[in-house]
Parts: sequence; C-alpha cells; structure tokens
Amino acid sequence: MGHIINPDKEYRLLQQRLDRNVTGAPDSPHFMEILKILFSPEDAAIARQIPTRFIPLERLAKKLGMETARLDDRVTAMALRGLVIDIGRGSRRRVSLAPVVIGFFEYTFMRADDTLPLKELARLFDAYMHGDDRFARSVFAERTQIGRSLVREEALPEGDHTEILDWERASWLIESSRAASVSICACRHKASHLGKACDRPRENCIALNMGAEILVKNGFARPVSTAEAMRILEQSKERGLAQTGDNVQKGAAYICNCCGCCCEMMKAVRVMGLRNAIVTSNWTVEIDEAKCKGCGRCAGLCPVDLIDMVPAAPEEGQKPRMKARHEGEFCLGCGVCFTGCKSGAIRMRPRPRRVFTPETTFDKIIAMAIERGRLANLVFEGHEHWGWRAFGRIAAVLENTPPARALTAVEPLRSAFFEAVVRRAKRPV
Repeated sequence: MGHIINPDKEYRLLQQRLDRNVTGAPDSPHFMEILKILFSPEDAAIARQIPTRFIPLERLAKKLGMETARLDDRVTAMALRGLVIDIGRGSRRRVSLAPVVIGFFEYTFMRADDTLPLKELARLFDAYMHGDDRFARSVFAERTQIGRSLVREEALPEGDHTEILDWERASWLIESSRAASVSICACRHKASHLGKACDRPRENCIALNMGAEILVKNGFARPVSTAEAMRILEQSKERGLAQTGDNVQKGAAYICNCCGCCCEMMKAVRVMGLRNAIVTSNWTVEIDEAKCKGCGRCAGLCPVDLIDMVPAAPEEGQKPRMKARHEGEFCLGCGVCFTGCKSGAIRMRPRPRRVFTPETTFDKIIAMAIERGRLANLVFEGHEHWGWRAFGRIAAVLENTPPARALTAVEPLRSAFFEAVVRRAKRPV
C-alpha cells in the first residue's frame, strides 16, 4: 500500500465496510474518532478490504497488490491490537476483519494496554453505544443474537422430565472444550474508566475452543485448565453474575459472567429496552406468592430488572406486605434469582416452546444475515472461496426461515438456485 492521500476517505470506507457486517456499525462522529485512534490510515486502507469470513493471507495479498511478507507483518500488528482475527501460520494463515462486537470493542478493553488512551476510548464507545439507540438496534435486531442466556443447572428442579441438552449447560461447554482461557471483562474494564464499574471480579471472561486459542496467541487472555475455568464459573455464580454464552450448539467461543450494571448486552435489555438482545434459555421463573417473604432480594439480583416488588393482597388480621412480581415472557432464564431466594418461593419451569439455537457459528451468521437483510453482503463478499457445503448450509437455514423473509433475503442475489430452494421449502404439503 502506498502513501495515503486522503486518510479521512479511508476511515469513511472502513466505517461503511464495518456497517455491512451482520451486526452493523452505523455512522457517527464518535465512531469515526474511535477508528482514528485504533487504526492508522494505512491499516484502515487494508482493513476495509478484508472480508469477515476468513481469507488466506496469500489471496488477500494478491487482492491488495502487496507482497505477502509485508502484509503478514501488517496483519500481525493489527491482530495484536484486536483489529483483525487471524488463525494458522505461514502459508496456512488466514485472516478476517473483526466486527465492532464481539470484536475490537472487547479486544480493546480485554487487557490493561497503557499504549492506548483507554479513558478516551471508553468515553467514545459509551457515547457511540448509548448516545442514541442506532448502534444497539443494529447489533440486536431481530431474533437470532450473538449471545444466549445459560441457565444455572443447580436451579433446575430435581426429577423434572424436561431434558437439558449438553450445549445448554455451562459446565459441559467448559468440560468439552479443547482449550480455555480467561481475560479481563471488557465491559467492566470500560466502565471503570468512566467511574461506573461495580465491585464484581474483572478477570472472569472465559473463552473456549478457537476463541481461547486466538485470544491467548495475541495476548488478550491467559490459558487456564478446565478445573480453573470451572472455579471461575462457580466463583462468578457466588458473586451473583449471570452466564451468557455463545449462541451456538457446537464450538462455543465464550462464556461471559455478566452483571446488569456493566454488561453491554444486559444494558441493551435493561436500559435500551431491547428485550430480545440476549436469547433466553429454555427455562423461565415461576414465583410462589404463598412462599414469598417480600424481602426483595430477587429483584435486586435480576440482571435485567424484570422483577418488581408490589403490595400483596391484604390478608385479614395480617400486616401489609410486599411480594415479588415477574415479567415471565422476557425472563432470561438465567436462574440468578433462584439461587438468591432464601424462602424457596422461586422455581424454574420449562418454556412452552423451545428456543431456537443455531448449530454452528456459520449457521448463526447466516440466520442473522437473513433476518437483518444482509445475506447478499455476506454471499457476495465470500462466494469466491465458499464451497458447495457452505451454500448447502445457507439453503438449510433458508428452509427454516419464514417465506416472506426468505424471499426478501434472496431477492438481491438474483439467484435461481436460492429462489428455487425457497419455493421448494415453502411448497404446501
């Protein structure tokens, strides 16, 4: 890449490139300032041409007209700052552009990096994420989300015949992973620079499998054993933190231990009113009013403020008292309130319908792209190195998508193949 003549143009193009991701990145003066702090003009010129699907480094070098060795150095520098994601080594190295979330926002605050103006970045990210609701609505639109709530296994009733599947259990996600790591909670770290952080532990963001390997390689996390990861999980539960995991059945990349005050996903639910920002577990809370003592502990523990204390119906000869009332439809099903209730008034019950969880990360991204009207962006960006298996996975997701949404998703592709898939899937039996 030669000398950048118009750096502002490169940042504008990078913002537009990031906004084409499935989670988006709406334009904002605050976001442009963030990009200018994190990316040099030369980095922005490279990053805006990197797809979100992994691309071999040699192929990217050819696309950019750069020597592979020189690009390798630039990619390494950006990966160490969390601006791109890289896997493999040497001739097998592949790279993708990190989205804003889960991406370079988290990587920026996952470690105490004194080379960055973290206080200024915290202010800018907070203004971008919460100054208005455009970013939150871009990230958390529709049904399929980045993260899902993980129910506390100890909160489930003994002898209940409702099956809890392996991938619904945080313990199984950790015990079955091939690698695990722990890093600083980005949300609590960011909040600390704004003087708003709670007193919960900060080093408890657990990464798994490929997610752990990438973070450890680039210095964002330290590797931990299965036993230590399980200890961190249990300690987080003891501090009243809710578990939010990668919204996939296979190859989960992370388990966050979240508080309602700092977690950006929780704040999207609690503050921005986006009730679907975190996919619920397959359980919800049920409160036995007869057992409720009105202590209010459950209301204080709920990370998304869905439990209120209201006056109980007066009983003859008894003093007025309060009782807990719960908004069941939007309950995350995390079970935090259950473990905090000392009177046995709270139990977890199965939801009437099971919640949809994508099988793989690829399925999740495709479902999100279809729902958000971004399938064409994803396909046109990645089709050069996608095989028929990838297109088959897209077709499978389309077949489980409502007809109107599926047809809207494939229309920009002008693809006879995808249109035929949708017509066949929606044909009356």
